[in-house]
Amino acid sequence: MSEALQLISSPYGWVLYFTCAMLIGISKTGIQNIGTLTVPIFALLFGAKYSTGIVLILLCFADLIAVIYYRKKFLWNEVKNLLPLAFVGLVTGLLLGNYIDDKTFKICIGACIIVGVFIMLWMEKSSLQKQTALTNKKWYSPLFGFILGFSTMIGNAAGPALSVYMLSKHLDKITFAATSAWFIFILNLSKIPLQVFVWNNISWSGIILNLMAIPFILLGGIIGIKIIKILPEKTFRHIIISLVIIASILLIVL
Repeated sequence: MSEALQLISSPYGWVLYFTCAMLIGISKTGIQNIGTLTVPIFALLFGAKYSTGIVLILLCFADLIAVIYYRKKFLWNEVKNLLPLAFVGLVTGLLLGNYIDDKTFKICIGACIIVGVFIMLWMEKSSLQKQTALTNKKWYSPLFGFILGFSTMIGNAAGPALSVYMLSKHLDKITFAATSAWFIFILNLSKIPLQVFVWNNISWSGIILNLMAIPFILLGGIIGIKIIKILPEKTFRHIIISLVIIASILLIVL
């Protein structure tokens, strides 16, 4: 317990940590990319690479809430199309992470988010006909699968690219949240043994720290469910785009 408490050195750090836990809960059941805002904050609190191990268990707790709630509302076909190359992306991120320092690691996280921003902005300006023609290409889902696998391994930063993919499929807000939750849940579970045995990035002190945050994750999950029920579809889409851009700026600045 004492080692877990030493991971965060100030009262402000604890406030940030528990606030981030609540935001992750909201992101899993409601506004997905609000969780991306926590990526630069966790990198600031724990270091870019070490934060991926601490945050991973936290994300799995939040994922579990989301997949239980959305167990009948996701599209398995979309998840299935993304998964094969996502696992290839995971392995690529795993191997790269062994050869780069913390500063370079942070730059990689930022790059993943920025790529997601640019793709999303391009999608918004394109006509529906162009978007449909693009998303029907055979390489479209596998390419995004690889990007998602790589970005989630390198910094739990798959949110922006995943939002781009789901928005491009023109899913309604509930199906968007449900399908995203199930896909990320599968990826995050797959990452645990890689973080434990290859990066040695998950510790008992980190897990204890995560357990302390569960009430805040639950609170965030409830808030997310309530928010998504009352948000209009157009507003939901605009919020997702805005949060991706803000997250990318924060990561660069911090």
